[in-house]
Amino acid sequence: MNRLEKTGRGGAAKVRYLDGDFQVVVPGAHVTCAVTGDPIPLSELRYWSVDRQEAYIDARASLERELALAASKT
Repeated sequence: MNRLEKTGRGGAAKVRYLDGDFQVVVPGAHVTCAVTGDPIPLSELRYWSVDRQEAYIDARASLERELALAASKT
């Protein structure tokens, strides 16, 4: 039995992103990257925005989002 079978919830989780941590509101196996649309297993979630409540698959995606938002403000 794998991790997804144990929880019975292999779909998307709902998460509240906090400073330095996150809180699972609705159980699931992953969240979706706000930039790439790729699933991010909760065990691998390392990058998110507290202000925008978004997850990012990696540092590059996080930076890409920051740069895009900064450019849209100018």
